[in-house]
Amino acid sequence: MPIKGLMPTQTEIDAADRQARAWQWPSSGPLPIGSDHHRDAACQMFRDTFNPYKPSVIEWPSLDPDALQRLTSLPIWDIAVNTETKASARMLAYGAAVDDTAWREAISHNGWEELRHKEVLSSLVASYGIPLAPEPPDQLPADAEWGYLVTGYSECIDSFFAFGLFELARRSGYFPPALVETFEPVIQEEARHILLFANWLAWHRKRLGIWRRIRFELRVARTWIFLAWERIGLARDMDGGGKPAPDYNFTLTGSQAVSDAELSPLGLMAICLTENDRRFAGYDPRLLRPTTTPALARLAVRFGRLFRLG
Repeated sequence: MPIKGLMPTQTEIDAADRQARAWQWPSSGPLPIGSDHHRDAACQMFRDTFNPYKPSVIEWPSLDPDALQRLTSLPIWDIAVNTETKASARMLAYGAAVDDTAWREAISHNGWEELRHKEVLSSLVASYGIPLAPEPPDQLPADAEWGYLVTGYSECIDSFFAFGLFELARRSGYFPPALVETFEPVIQEEARHILLFANWLAWHRKRLGIWRRIRFELRVARTWIFLAWERIGLARDMDGGGKPAPDYNFTLTGSQAVSDAELSPLGLMAICLTENDRRFAGYDPRLLRPTTTPALARLAVRFGRLFRLG
C-alpha cells in the first residue's frame, strides 16, 4: 500500500484502480466464518485493494450550462458531505475501541477513507460552485458499536441503490462521461467498504456466546428499525428542534435526477441488482457479501414481474 503522505503517480493510480476491483485470497480451501483465516482474508482484501487517489489532484471536467445546472440542482450535496463526516467519525471511534488488531486497523482505515470521500465531495462542490449549508454539530454516540452498526447498515442500503443510479447516469448520458468516470473510483470504494462490514459482522456474530449473541441481535434489530424510521421521514434532527430530518431516500427515489428516461422503482431495482453483482464479482467468492438489501430488492422485482407492477 502506498504511504498516505506521498503523492502516487498516475501509473500507480491506474494499477490500484484495477487491483481495487479484483482480489483473491491466495490460500485454497474454505474460510470458516468467524475463524482467524476469515478475518485475515477480509482485512487483507481491504489492504490490498486500497486505491491511493488524491482528492486534491482530481481534475473535475468542465460542464456546459445544462449539465452544470443538473449537477448543482441535485438535492444531495449537504447530506452527502455530512454523511461522510459522520461515517468517518463513527468508524474511527469504533476502530479505536476494537480489541482485535487486524479489525482495528481495517476499520480505522475505513474511517480514513470515509474522510477522503468527504474531501472528494468538498472538492467537487467547490469546483462547480455548489453552495453548502454549514454542517450541523455532531455528537458521537456513547455506544461506539451502535454507531458503527448504524453506519455500516446505512452504507449497505445506500451503496446498493447508488450502484444502480450511477450506472443509470452512465447509460443516459445525462452527465458528461468524463464526470462519471472521475467519480467511478469512489463508487467502487463503497463496494469495498460494505464488503468489509459484511465480513466483520459475520465474524463478530460467530465469536459471540449465546447471551451476548442474543443481545447483539437485538441491537441489530434496533438498528434496522432506526434506519427504517429514518428513511420514512419520521426521524428528527438530534438538536431537539423538531425539524424534519434530511431526505435519506434519494438513492431510492432519485432516478429522474440522473436520467430523463422514465424508469419505475422496480426497473431501478433491477439495474441495482445487476450492478451490485458486477461490483462484487471480482472479489474472492469466499468472502461474504451484504445480502439483506439485495434480497429484498430481488423479492420486490420478482413480485412486481409476477403481478406486472413495473
